[in-house]
Amino acid sequence: MHDIAEIKIFMKQRGINPTAQRIQIARILLSRFQHMSADQVLKAVNEEQTIVSKATVYNTLNLFAEKGLVRQVIVDPNKVFYDSNTSAHFHIYNEDSGQLIDLDAGKLEISEIPELPDNTVECGVDVVIRIRNRQL
Repeated sequence: MHDIAEIKIFMKQRGINPTAQRIQIARILLSRFQHMSADQVLKAVNEEQTIVSKATVYNTLNLFAEKGLVRQVIVDPNKVFYDSNTSAHFHIYNEDSGQLIDLDAGKLEISEIPELPDNTVECGVDVVIRIRNRQL
């Protein structure tokens, strides 16, 4: 999604006020299916001469995740990716390279979900398969 008018409509449909900073962040993150950390988004947005603070990037990414524009993928407590592909899928994470790769939901079968606590409903299943490079 590259067109600013399209981004504004997309954001408004999800109840997000399309400020200039949010539009720039959305333009970077939603341009294609990708996984970006907040620091990568910050760097990409500010490379284009737009000055956006780190706090604005974090707040915007959290808002985007809350409103369903992106998915948060937490690979460890200190490493969060924002995934512009919000369809059902899983991930493979290479701990050596830091690369996060999409895995089609049909490639992994989950046969049963345990009984949930009372008064709760399932809202999704996140799977991250961790890999390392083979040592030669």
